[in-house]
Amino acid sequence: MPGWSLYRGRGERTLLPFCNPHADSPACEGWPRLSLEDRSAYEALFAQAAPPLVIHCGGVCDVERCEASPAWARRVNVESVGHFLDFLPRTTRLVYVSSDHVFGGREEPYDEDAPPEPLSVYGKTRVEAEALVLSRRPDALVIRYALGIGPSVDGRTGHLNWLQYRSRKGLPITIVEGEYRSAVWASDLAERVFALADSGLSGIRHVTADRAVSRVELARSLNERYSIGAHFHFAKREDRPAPHLGRVALATRFQCSLAAPLASVCPSGH
Repeated sequence: MPGWSLYRGRGERTLLPFCNPHADSPACEGWPRLSLEDRSAYEALFAQAAPPLVIHCGGVCDVERCEASPAWARRVNVESVGHFLDFLPRTTRLVYVSSDHVFGGREEPYDEDAPPEPLSVYGKTRVEAEALVLSRRPDALVIRYALGIGPSVDGRTGHLNWLQYRSRKGLPITIVEGEYRSAVWASDLAERVFALADSGLSGIRHVTADRAVSRVELARSLNERYSIGAHFHFAKREDRPAPHLGRVALATRFQCSLAAPLASVCPSGH
């Protein structure tokens, strides 16, 4: 979602997107292909040029698949980052886009100083990748976000397109209860990521929303806003086979325009 949103919101920027070799969406037809696990691909890529900026949005975020194949998840989400860093030019600014899955679930919001407490294999790989990035490139910026709501590259993934696709196909839609996230519009997320990338800031920064919303509220709000006509089944997070986040509201300890909360997808009182 963040990568596709950055591409769609690039405006006049010169931006070269990459996708994996198996991507079959017409939207990324003609894009350069790169396997995250292919060490030689990074060597060849950066032998050609030293870009001024790389925004790394790659990785696998399928929580259930990561739980089933932890070694594979670590190869894709952690070891590949090591290969990438081995060849990334020192003059290139690095922005690594991470996830709120580095946290678990508690009543208090999580700011940048909160210690990670991942519930899932996926979250653990993000924690490890963040640490790897910042240990080897202290001047890099790690951005954590929760949910970016908007179009997806294949028209089937991302929360909005997932609801639309499954409803259109008559497939069951299960919404998990007890999970609260900082959901923002994908276009706002892209704008904030670009601004943070241009800022020269380093370390960890959170993209926050003005309120956290439950998965149930989010699904109902999108269903109404986009006239999807979906019918939901509900399930408790503790009954799901893979770990689901509880209350994970992102907060920030910084006070500046780039730390201001973005508008929630679900306005207060909706």
